[in-house]
Amino acid sequence: MLTKTQINALFPRASQAHRDAFADKVGPLFKAHGLDRNLFRVHFFLAQIGHESGGLTIQRENMNYTTAARLVKIFKKYLPDEAAAQPYVGQPEKLGNLVYANRMGNGNAASGDGYRFRGRGYVQITGKDGYQQVGSRAGLDLVGQPDLAFAADHALKVALSFWDWKGANAVCDTGDFEAVTKKVNGGKIGWEDRLAWLDKARRIVVELPARKGQPPVARIIELQKALRAQGYAAIGAADGKVGPRTMAAITDWRAKKALGPGALDDLLFESLGISWP
Repeated sequence: MLTKTQINALFPRASQAHRDAFADKVGPLFKAHGLDRNLFRVHFFLAQIGHESGGLTIQRENMNYTTAARLVKIFKKYLPDEAAAQPYVGQPEKLGNLVYANRMGNGNAASGDGYRFRGRGYVQITGKDGYQQVGSRAGLDLVGQPDLAFAADHALKVALSFWDWKGANAVCDTGDFEAVTKKVNGGKIGWEDRLAWLDKARRIVVELPARKGQPPVARIIELQKALRAQGYAAIGAADGKVGPRTMAAITDWRAKKALGPGALDDLLFESLGISWP
């Protein structure tokens, strides 16, 4: 799906282990999770993990803050002033247990869940519920072994399982990067950096690999009939030839259904109730 050259260009600061594992697994995993269907999905995913993981370099959320002023700025909801923040300076476990307590499936501060289930991996999964939901989809015990979320052999699968949990592909297909960001982050934290990553992904990954072979004539006829049934009578007779009128109908249908850029791909066929050849 992505070449090693592209992966190295995207994530030059990542460890060799992570870049190698990414290159080995990206093809089958992108296909299994539907990212191979259009470039919106690929670009948006790469941009989000690029930001969240600092280019595949941030494994765990850093909860170690050295000044009370910084703590107040980041966690003002929990630490309203420097006097309240001072006991948490240089105390990452104590801080994590405070700010993540009693939410996202975590227990109270005494449970230790806040720090145990702080952000990890390419998408910085956070909270016990997130670890459970993503782990069940990835086939991993992330609740029992949270550090598997950033292990080189599992990190990409974990991130894609998070992507599935959030239903991000369907949002990607609308072309709305802001909506995808809110799916991943809950807000727009780091918006400018996410946009920079999106620009980088678009410059490095400019097209999807071509599928091997073309649909047989019988399947194109089926496609043309399905488009005619949707009101595209201008196609004319279903003759199995993808001419200008058929392409015009395909382009319009893809736009209406927010299928993203492309032509004859499985996303188009599935949207019309036809399986890819």
